[in-house]
Amino acid sequence: MALMITENCTNCDACKPACPNEAITAGDAIYVIDPFRCTECVGAEDEPQCRLVCPADCIEDHPDFREDRDTLLAKYEQLHA
Repeated sequence: MALMITENCTNCDACKPACPNEAITAGDAIYVIDPFRCTECVGAEDEPQCRLVCPADCIEDHPDFREDRDTLLAKYEQLHA
C-alpha cells in the first residue's frame, strides 16, 4: 500500500530526504507522495522512514493504492534496477 500526506502537513521537509525512492515532492500547499514510487520502504528499510521522521504525524495509508509486500518489493526493485 502506498502512503499519502494529509492536509496536516507543516512543510517541515523532514520526509523528503528520508524517502529511498524519491517519491516525496513539495506540492502547492503540502508535500505529496507519488503512489507509483512509494513502496513504504519495502526493499530498503523495515518500516516507512517518512513516518518515522514526520513531526506532524500526517502520513497515512493511501486508500486507493492497496498493495501487498511482494508487489511493493517488485516496485522497489524496478525503481532501483
